[in-house]
Amino acid sequence: MIRNLQFRSPFARFSLLTLASMLILLIGGGLIRQSGAANACGGWPLCGDGLGLPVDRLEWMQVAHRLTVGLVGVVMVVLLRSAWRSQRTQTPILVSTTATAALFLLQAMLGALKVTREFPFYLIALHAATAAAVWMALLLQVYFVGRAARSGEAERLEAAEAVQRVDVGRDFLALTKPIVVALLLVTTYAGMVIGAKAWPSAALTFWVLLGGFLAAGGSGAINQYIDRYDDIKMQRTQKRPLPSGRLTPGEGLAFGVVMTLTSFYLLAAFVNLLAALLSLAGIIYYVFIYSIWLKKATVQNIVIGGGAGAIPPLVGWAAATGSLNIPALFLFAVVFMWTPPHFWALAIVRSKDYARAGLPMLPVVRGEKETRTKIFIYTVELVVLTMFLPLFGLGGSIYLVLAGLLGIWLLTSAWKVWKQGGNKLAWKMYRHSSMYLAFLFIALMVDALG
Repeated sequence: MIRNLQFRSPFARFSLLTLASMLILLIGGGLIRQSGAANACGGWPLCGDGLGLPVDRLEWMQVAHRLTVGLVGVVMVVLLRSAWRSQRTQTPILVSTTATAALFLLQAMLGALKVTREFPFYLIALHAATAAAVWMALLLQVYFVGRAARSGEAERLEAAEAVQRVDVGRDFLALTKPIVVALLLVTTYAGMVIGAKAWPSAALTFWVLLGGFLAAGGSGAINQYIDRYDDIKMQRTQKRPLPSGRLTPGEGLAFGVVMTLTSFYLLAAFVNLLAALLSLAGIIYYVFIYSIWLKKATVQNIVIGGGAGAIPPLVGWAAATGSLNIPALFLFAVVFMWTPPHFWALAIVRSKDYARAGLPMLPVVRGEKETRTKIFIYTVELVVLTMFLPLFGLGGSIYLVLAGLLGIWLLTSAWKVWKQGGNKLAWKMYRHSSMYLAFLFIALMVDALG
């Protein structure tokens, strides 16, 4: 199989050059560890206070290694830029190249942090594991390039087409599902405030919300890659960047992969391991359990899949406190119970779309009448749950009053859907439930700060 690999194009040859440069870097890194020079320089990017010149052989070896990392980093960036211009239609090549470059740069970030601050054990292990991951990803990239055996002319034509595109930034933003992400970030930030019972620092807020945006947005992009064929069949989604052809499938998947990878590393490096692992669990839940398996397998897809959207408040809580407890799990339960009536209301409005796509949504399989009934039942259970939160240390009198008023508002909307039906009322329920969740978490924040 290896004998069938061909490297005819400039991009293919540059991929081999990148592989060779990585091999040199790995050999150099091994020599650094064996010689004891790994901790020779106490500053960054040079030694001492960060600008001091090396004074002995070990320090010179360490600085030379850092310069080599920098040079290989430049090579990686050039390879990445070339891939996004000339390999947009080659999904395996684009994704593997993007993952390789992202992992390399993230490992370099960890290496720099290791020198400049105290490094917990899990980051040391992550730094070492990432080195192996970079090498494996690059080997895959070279294999995919060799299997494709593309010509230089084909790559030049593709690069010329890339230059002519407009509004690409808007299309990539659309891949992240920004409205959904905004609501998830509200629950994430609320989890921080409620858990700590105080305003989090600006630095912690920045890293948590950035990591949360990357995790949720990257998951949304991967979800759109998975659903691209179904989206073509649905009026609501056929104008998305992938089914409309404005972005290639490879661009969508690569974009999602780099966002989710970066989110984990940023949360692990600048927040804590528990928050990073919870965020990673949310990504896996949404991409693999919901998008790939549940969505097309069962009418309970929304009910079970709701766990993915319920994880962000746990991430916020863990980020602010470094742990989880029983009250934090009730935040998870609130979002989990909120998800079915929220999305079933949308499913009523778009039931014909879901039927065309062959998705077993509740109104498609069981009919609109049963869906309306379940929307009301789940809404009642949700509101009852929210009223019991003060018994478990979440919220006080202010929250109780606000939650009661919000509950009456949502129950009224659900009652109308149940008794009267119709797409207009279902759409109102969908919008009202989004506002309800945001206001409910704001009420919890207000009480926690009081």
